[in-house]
Parts: sequence; C-alpha cells; structure tokens
Amino acid sequence: MIDRSDVLAAADRIRGWVRTTPVLEIDTDLFGGSAFFKLELHQHTGTFKARGAFNRILRADADGELDRAIGIVVASGGNAGLANAFAAARLGVPATVFVPENAPAVKVASLRELGATVVLAGSEYAEAFAAAQDRVASTGALYCHAYDQPDIAAGAGTLALELQDQVPDGLDTVLVAVGGGGLMAGVAAALEGQTKVVGAEPVTAPTLTRALEAGRPVDVAVSGIAADSLGARRLGQIGFDVATRTRVEGVLVTDQDLREARAMLWSRWRIVVEYGAAAAWAALMSGSYRPAADERLGIVLCGANTDLSDLA
Repeated sequence: MIDRSDVLAAADRIRGWVRTTPVLEIDTDLFGGSAFFKLELHQHTGTFKARGAFNRILRADADGELDRAIGIVVASGGNAGLANAFAAARLGVPATVFVPENAPAVKVASLRELGATVVLAGSEYAEAFAAAQDRVASTGALYCHAYDQPDIAAGAGTLALELQDQVPDGLDTVLVAVGGGGLMAGVAAALEGQTKVVGAEPVTAPTLTRALEAGRPVDVAVSGIAADSLGARRLGQIGFDVATRTRVEGVLVTDQDLREARAMLWSRWRIVVEYGAAAAWAALMSGSYRPAADERLGIVLCGANTDLSDLA
C-alpha cells in the first residue's frame, strides 16, 4: 500500500534524475470544460517508468539493500526493462534484464545499448520472470518489478504532483492508462482526496475492471494491439488496494478506439504515442468516459515507444 506521503518522498528522491515533463492545454471544441495533456512520453526512455526505476534503485541504495557490485535484475523486454536499464546505467550499477526468447530484436538491442546484460529465457514473460527470480535468489541482486512494488508505483505517481503544480487552478479528474496498475496506483495515491482518477484499459486486457468485479486481482486473457505495454495478466496488489481505497473508476476501450485516438493525437497535435498510452485519450473520444460540461481534465500520455510506420 502507498499513499501521498510515499509519492512526495519519491519526488524528493528522484529530483534531478528525471525530467519534469511538459503539459499542453488542448482545444476544448471536442467536449466541454478544460483539458490538459501531461506529456510523459518525453520522459527518459520514452515512458513514465523511469520515475519508478530511479526511485526503487535510489531508495534501496540508501537503505543498504543494493549491492552495487551485483546490481539489479528486471524481467521485461519492454518499457520497464528499458527504464530500469537506463536508471542503473546513470547510477553506475549493473543491470540484468530477462526477456522471452521471442523478444523483438530491436528491444534487445536497445537494452544492450544501455549497457544491460540481456538474458533470453523461455517463450513468454512468465518464464522470463521465473528465471529472473532464480537469479535474484542465487545472487542477491535487487529485483525491480515492472509495476507491483511500492517504490515503483510511488515513483510513477510523481508525475501527478508535477501536474498539480503545472495546472494551478486544479483538475477535477485525471485519466490514466492501466495495465498492471503501477501508474494508476501512484497517481491515485498522489491525488487522493483532491482529484478523481479514471483508469482506462483495453477490453482485451481488463485487469482493473475484472479485479473490481471480483473484489481481488484475478488473471485475465490478454490480447489486442496494446498488449506490448498494457499486457499484464492481472492487476498488481498495490494497484488493487489503492484503486479500492481511493475509488478509482475503470473504463474500457476497444482496439479501434485506441487506433483512432492514437491517429488523432498525431494528426491534430503531432503527438506520437504507443497504443497503450492512447488509452486515456481514447476513453474520452469513444465516450467510455463522459465528463461534465465544465469538468477540468488531466490526460496522461504515458509512453511513445511505438512503430512510426503506420502514423499518417
């Protein structure tokens, strides 16, 4: 469980290591009220995940939990792997990243360019994760989870503190994409009691929706165009606990909603995002979330690691 105090502590800890990402007030002819994009796609390595990575490693180092000679281990060939490899390189500690054997060559190359040791393990993420846990057990390396660790989630929530400072007149609602729930948990903890948080997720990977229905995190089938970034098979326990405590509202979007939202972000504002990062905007454009006429909205665009070939 995390709360606003954890996010505030994370913000102090990672200051100077991460970027303060910009905010863009957007046209309001599409719906009533005011709306602001939080452009977290401009963060190091192209996603918000650098925030949690730095917070996790810096805190462990300060608390004596990190052996700087052994370093960190993470299981992820995607955004979490890139972010943790980047943070480890900046902090001068080794990083070992476990990825499935079918991980895209371009992502493996990017990890190696950041100085990480890449280990190919198994045919799917679960096998890479198990191999990473074995490495942690045998070496004492620090494990950095993709989303379900307090320091990871609290670090992610620091973008919400920035957003509050950047929109001094305040926001009624902040919309975020949900996969494993680390970003949603951090943002909801940061804004608890002040601003409503809406979690947008694909119908093809409804981790938040199914967890709220079941009263606990449950496994879901994962597919669809956003599975590379919103492909967790279940909501993390931290995400569930914070969502239920703060009453996060969950909404669902289709693959077509994501395609149209991503295309519109590019055509109208020349903003490039990955499909998963378009989920928050898709929730508005599809009508899955219907704001009040005078509602002030923050929309987190959380990542830009995408194939540019199909942007028109």
